[in-house]
Amino acid sequence: MKTYTITKKDLNDKNEYIGIEDLSCFDGNIEAVENLGTIKFSRLIASGYICFKVGSGIKADCGIKAGWSIKAGECIKAGCGIKAGCGIKAGEGIEAGSGIEAGECIEAGECIEAGSGIKAGCGIEAGLSIYCQWISSKMRIFAGTTVCKMPTEKETQIVCEEVRDGEICFGTLVLTVPKKSTVTILVDGKETIISRESAVALNLI
Repeated sequence: MKTYTITKKDLNDKNEYIGIEDLSCFDGNIEAVENLGTIKFSRLIASGYICFKVGSGIKADCGIKAGWSIKAGECIKAGCGIKAGCGIKAGEGIEAGSGIEAGECIEAGECIEAGSGIKAGCGIEAGLSIYCQWISSKMRIFAGTTVCKMPTEKETQIVCEEVRDGEICFGTLVLTVPKKSTVTILVDGKETIISRESAVALNLI
C-alpha cells in the first residue's frame, strides 16, 4: 500500500493543503511530518491509516475517514463526521460536527466534542470534558484525566443525553434534556420540517 507524506511544500501560506495528490479519497496511507501546525483540507479520506506527527494537526471542512487508525500530534477537527476502522488519537482535542466512531479506542489530550454520537469499539479517554448527544463504549469511559493541570469540575464532565453502553470510570456524568429530532426551516417562504441531523450537516443550525 502506498503512503503519501505531507511536507511544508504541500501547504500554502494559509496552511491549506495544495499538494499534487488528491487526499479527499486516497487509496493508501496519509502521513504528515512534524511541526506543520493544523493543516486544512476540504475532506480527508484514506483507505489505510492517517498519521500526523507531533506538532501537526488536522482540520477538514467535511469529514475525516480512515480504513485503519487516525492519529495526530495536535487536534483533529471535522465539519462532519470522523470515522476510523481502528483507533482515533489526538494530542489535543477531537471535534466533529456530527459523529465520531472508531473500531478501537478514542483518545484525546483535551476535549472530545461531537454533534451527534461518540462510539468506540474499546474505551474512550479525554484529558478534559466530553460533549455529545450520546456515547457508547464497549469498555470504559474517562473524562478529565489530564496530568498537565488540575482540571476544574466542568473540565471533568461527560455531557450527553444518553449513555448507550460502557462504564464511566472517571468523570461526572451530566445528562441533558434530549433535543427535538426535527427542526423547521423556511424553503422558498414555506415552512419545511427536516431532521436535526440534516440541518447540522447543512450548517443550518
